Amino acid sequence: MKKNKKKSTLAQRINVLRASVMGANDGILSVAGIVVGVAGAATSSFAIFISGIAGMIAGTVSMAMGEYVSVNTQKDAQRKAIETQTVALDNDYDGEYRFIRDKYVATGINPELADQATKEMMEKDPLKATVRERFGFNVGEYTNPFSAAIASMISFPTGSILPLVSISLLPRQWRVIGTFLAVVVALSITGYIAAILGNANRRNGTVRNVVAGILTMLVTYGIGHLFA
Repeated sequence: MKKNKKKSTLAQRINVLRASVMGANDGILSVAGIVVGVAGAATSSFAIFISGIAGMIAGTVSMAMGEYVSVNTQKDAQRKAIETQTVALDNDYDGEYRFIRDKYVATGINPELADQATKEMMEKDPLKATVRERFGFNVGEYTNPFSAAIASMISFPTGSILPLVSISLLPRQWRVIGTFLAVVVALSITGYIAAILGNANRRNGTVRNVVAGILTMLVTYGIGHLFA
């Protein structure tokens, strides 16, 4: 009999989406920095294009491997936290009970209500309750490292296509400024989406992302221009 595949949770899907958005953002920023920097030093469209392709390939592999290692490291830390709480519950169940109850009371909840809520959670699943309250994650809800890596592997080159196409296809006198403008628009979009996923201030997140991109391109173009 075929088993039903376990559906991913909202948190897991958001983490994969985060990896996709950040991968696209890094693709835009990294390759834009490379091609604009090379454009500052050389006029050959072929040299600029090859540099961008090399940056795209290197960045894709780096992002995918980095995301895979990062997510696995996070999972290892979560497993360790679960092991720690398993031992803590075996050795001092009452202490873990008091920790949760006191935590709720400290937030302003009525002591009787806090005690009742803690009792119900601990009776249902003490491990899940204590892990969630002490470490801030839900047992069993882990981001798949392969999903995160694949998301980055797809999104990084997708994002890098914009600056690569802009610098390659625009007329020579417009290619640098045109790439600047295209990258600013793209970074505004990815910065805004990243701020939403991170529950951060939308305006500040977008502005920071755009400013970082502009500075990157200015610095790399300036360095390239020095060697022209």
